Amino acid sequence: MTLQDLLGNFSLILFILTVATGIVWVLDVFYLSKKRRAHADAVLAEFDARNAKLAGDGVKPDNNGRAALQASLMRQPTWIEYSGSFFPVIALVFGLRSFLYEPFKIPSTSMVPTLQVGDLILVNKYTYGIRLPIINKKVIEVNDPQRGDVMVFKYPENMTLDYIKRVVGVPGDTVTYRNKRLTVNGAQVSYKALPDYLDEETLSYSKLLSENLNGVAHQILNNPRAPSYVSNPHDFPNRDLCTYDAEGFTCKVPAGQYFMMGDNRDNSLDSRYWGFVPDRNIVGKAFFVWLNLNNFPNNLGRIGSFQ
Repeated sequence: MTLQDLLGNFSLILFILTVATGIVWVLDVFYLSKKRRAHADAVLAEFDARNAKLAGDGVKPDNNGRAALQASLMRQPTWIEYSGSFFPVIALVFGLRSFLYEPFKIPSTSMVPTLQVGDLILVNKYTYGIRLPIINKKVIEVNDPQRGDVMVFKYPENMTLDYIKRVVGVPGDTVTYRNKRLTVNGAQVSYKALPDYLDEETLSYSKLLSENLNGVAHQILNNPRAPSYVSNPHDFPNRDLCTYDAEGFTCKVPAGQYFMMGDNRDNSLDSRYWGFVPDRNIVGKAFFVWLNLNNFPNNLGRIGSFQ
């Protein structure tokens, strides 16, 4: 992992900041604050003794400065004050992102029309099991991904990248995609034709279809000008479980892994090309669009849950 990769890993940065500020906070609570208190008590004792001597000599002591002196002696150094202030905030954000919900931004068109470029989405981090942050090791089983789920995962060929696709095959499934129609375990997925989809950037039309996968109805795009075959699939692990021909492919999903495809079927680099997604790569289930600043506020209607 390069320095650039480390700097791009926001979860790792948050973890380091949480640990660093937490150490300072604990050190201050259990040691440095007590040391400041002991020093302050000693100085204030000298201050009180000096005033008592002055009073005994008939000189009126100045007691107004005692509170200011105490405040000065007990004041935290700047580096401790800032660390202590930031620690609970950073720890809260780290906990929320690691175990509950994490925000992501959609960078590409591979999930159009379900998700648009610039969509800011929320991902449920616990529905597929509780995982330790950074190392992503599952420690508590909850649910398994189901066909039709939109899932965020670590790209198998570069674990520093987060990808988002739809689950079309779970462990043990036989997935066939032939002539741009999906079949799972010998049962063809049902489709319903919808009015053509216009890409406003390229001013080109694609076939818009409603696909019902495992009871999850969602929309997909097919480009009639694109070929049905998979061009240059990678040499990925368990590549021998897939067969490719001029009309598409068939893959047998191995245990503990998943087959992913983008909803923009002819514009998605997915499991057809780079293979299966191991369970250890799972980040969470995407479920909610909370903002898209592109063409804001005209696209406020995009805000909400999706399938």
